[in-house]
Amino acid sequence: MLVVKVGLVDMTGTIDVSVMAAAAAALNVQVVRDVPQYWPISAAVSFLPDHRAVPQGVWPVQLVKSLPPGEGGFHMTRNNQPYAKVIATQGSNEWTIDASHEIIEMLIDPNGNRLQTSTAIGIENGVITDIAGQFEYLVEACDPCEADNCSYQINGIAVSDFITPHFYDLQPASGARYSFTGAVGRPRQILPGGYISWVDPVTNELQQILWVDPNAPPQVKTLGPASGASLRAFVEGKTHQLVHELRAPPTAEVIKARAANRIDMLQAAESRSQHYH
Repeated sequence: MLVVKVGLVDMTGTIDVSVMAAAAAALNVQVVRDVPQYWPISAAVSFLPDHRAVPQGVWPVQLVKSLPPGEGGFHMTRNNQPYAKVIATQGSNEWTIDASHEIIEMLIDPNGNRLQTSTAIGIENGVITDIAGQFEYLVEACDPCEADNCSYQINGIAVSDFITPHFYDLQPASGARYSFTGAVGRPRQILPGGYISWVDPVTNELQQILWVDPNAPPQVKTLGPASGASLRAFVEGKTHQLVHELRAPPTAEVIKARAANRIDMLQAAESRSQHYH
């Protein structure tokens, strides 16, 4: 299996080199050690210090200051090669989780069109539950468990949890793991803060369940017939603004956790920087 090379690129010019190097090292551990336990990928992540000199064949993950309304993180070049954009807010460490999210999903589904058939889901009395029928789910491996509190750490760097193929099993099975951290406890479970998208074979339209505000009930959204070369790019373009509109402000507990993660990240960066002296 050929190794996919992913490059972490700071387009903002605001992130310390040692932080970038520490983040890239942690993300590389995740794609070499963790993800291949469940998904057949072979990849390596590195930090690219010059955003103007991305080597040919590398899939870049660009850290940017903002994304225009309606623009998601996943993109395709004119040659149908994937790349991603991640918002990096100064003073925040959330971008490492988002970068992990984008990298994992790019590696598992480079074209953004991978569908997996499984039991349909719906919302009954405010609860997400299985319903009659089947949907073709878009394989977005981090969306069902994308909230920051579902993340885990590698060498002090926060990275995204991700579902396993068992997520699409028809029935729960003893010993099966549905996400890497175990936070997802059964097939098709969407955790607070997450979402999932699918094609309804009856209407041939893309729909999704969004639970981006944990303090409010989940919602079903109809996105309509897909357009463009990538289902994932279409979904992210439609979802990006919705997520920001629906997501609740961070609680005091979340703010405290983020501050602790920033300290961990700075310590990891300081430790990593010793390798360059």
